[in-house]
Amino acid sequence: MINNVVLVGRLTRDPELKFTPNGAAVATFTLAVNRNFTNQSGQREADFINCVIWRKPAETLANYAKKGTLLGVTGRIQTRSYDNPQGQRVYVTEVVAETFQLMESKDVSEQRANESNETAEKSKATPLPKQETDPFAQSSSAIDLADDDLPF
Repeated sequence: MINNVVLVGRLTRDPELKFTPNGAAVATFTLAVNRNFTNQSGQREADFINCVIWRKPAETLANYAKKGTLLGVTGRIQTRSYDNPQGQRVYVTEVVAETFQLMESKDVSEQRANESNETAEKSKATPLPKQETDPFAQSSSAIDLADDDLPF
């Protein structure tokens, strides 16, 4: 039997690190993984995949990865169940990560986080600009480009 998973995605929030009564570290996190296609409106959708990682790798992940970090994960899919306080059986499917890899440098990750924070602050402070009309909508002439100017 084969049960292997390889994911590359961004953390939706900081990993949550906890310790079992025996002292084993366990971190839970969710990866947003883009789909390879766009929907009918042209938007790219993502799957939000719950993951768990144990012991020393859990501690390392919690120390170095933050919300938005691009992360590569290898592991396996696991399904478990438990009874909630209302007496209902709850089934959980998650990826049990065995290894992970930070997929971007610390500088890039920090720069992206800073830009994200600045954008959020600006959007709170300044109203959105009015939608401008397309300046080329009235133009009936074709744009003259040489084949050498195209990037492909």
